[in-house]
Amino acid sequence: MTSSAPRKQRPQFLLLQIRDPDDPIRAHEVRCFANALECSEADILVHDLIHEAPNHAQFQQVDAVLIGGSGKYSVASGGPWLPAALEAFQFLYQEAIPTFASCWGFQAFARALGGRVVTDLGRAELGTLALTLTEEGMSDPLFRELGSPFWGQLGHQDIVDELPASAILLASSERVENEAFTFADKPIYATQFHPEMTRTDLLRRMEVYPEYLTKITGMTVEEFRIHCHDSPQTTLLLGRFAQMVANNQF
Repeated sequence: MTSSAPRKQRPQFLLLQIRDPDDPIRAHEVRCFANALECSEADILVHDLIHEAPNHAQFQQVDAVLIGGSGKYSVASGGPWLPAALEAFQFLYQEAIPTFASCWGFQAFARALGGRVVTDLGRAELGTLALTLTEEGMSDPLFRELGSPFWGQLGHQDIVDELPASAILLASSERVENEAFTFADKPIYATQFHPEMTRTDLLRRMEVYPEYLTKITGMTVEEFRIHCHDSPQTTLLLGRFAQMVANNQF
């Protein structure tokens, strides 16, 4: 969305969450985004998608929208809250509102615009994995700074099997083709990996969701710890996105 109005020096963000009220990762996710965006947690407003559909006016009152992961909710299996969430994502696209979606948000945004999401444990990914930029990724103003290959923190069993027709594929992994996308002339990015998370953050989540770790890898947290490492390239991605929002570069 291009505007001649000057941006505030400190962008304000709206995080759309899909987590239960007692999920300890609710607060952890806000901290992760704040750290990656290099902003205060007070600069991130939070809206619970499970219990209430977002008001479109909320999107117009912030500089950018964030969509995070989920504790136990699936885009593929859905729920009564999902149609309203998908409609909200369609609105973000139609109005070209700056948006960054990761993991569950990546899957939901793809489905909202006509992509296909399936649950496939055979292609599930969990840990610090290598990703490769596509040709479009290597020329994208946000992603080209990553280099290729680059490391990302991942944890998912839902797979975006088909991207929306209008999406531009930016990155792939060895196991999953669709790992990141954007749209031409839209200030919207989505990643299957978590640029808001460090190795420490990923391990914290596995301590909270050990059953998820066992289901996908069969490892204990201590065993899993050995296979994870830092992902310095991707931890800078959201900071650059925030700078582009603040400088009205979209």
